[in-house]
Amino acid sequence: MTPGAPVAALPPMFALELGIMGGPEIDHLIGLLAKLPGMGPRSARRAALKMLQQPEARMLPLAAALADAARAVRPCADCGNLDSQDPCTICADTTRDRSVICVVEGVGDLWALERAMVHRGLYHVLGGTLSALSGIGPEDLNTVGLLSRIAEGDVTEVILALGATVDGATTAHWLTDQLRPTGVTITRVGQGVPMGGALDVLDDGTLAAALRTRRSA
Repeated sequence: MTPGAPVAALPPMFALELGIMGGPEIDHLIGLLAKLPGMGPRSARRAALKMLQQPEARMLPLAAALADAARAVRPCADCGNLDSQDPCTICADTTRDRSVICVVEGVGDLWALERAMVHRGLYHVLGGTLSALSGIGPEDLNTVGLLSRIAEGDVTEVILALGATVDGATTAHWLTDQLRPTGVTITRVGQGVPMGGALDVLDDGTLAAALRTRRSA
């Protein structure tokens, strides 16, 4: 937002739902917070109020951290992870097993698997899954980079850690066909992932079980 620019007002019904009474700056803050995942109008209002009550201790440090992250964080050129260095911390770690690449839909899935501490290889972020309804085709996925990494010759296994959704299954089947000619072993996460489940919302134990019981694709 350009400094000094007028703050866009929220739609009347949305403003009424938020119960806003503090001026356009507060309207705008709560409206932005309400767009975040897991934040509805009420939780956005509570978060905004908590920050506004202690601006020096809560709001200004948060604003500085957001600005720093926006300036420094970029996608890793190798795997697609988000980091302030490129290659990212994971790709630059010489202790990781570089013979195994775990393919995930998004960065949130990568972070979830790292949190579970069950994969010590590398990752590759597709940036989505095939979806006819959303108009996402093969050309929209980061598969060229994956094939290039495999062509370097160090990779022996590719784990397809995609969600148990229709789009995830479709993408996994398509990727399997694309990867077979390379000769690498292709596996998929095993038990524990419920139908329709996304990896980034599963608990650590379920993720660990799914990765340990992976099966051939």
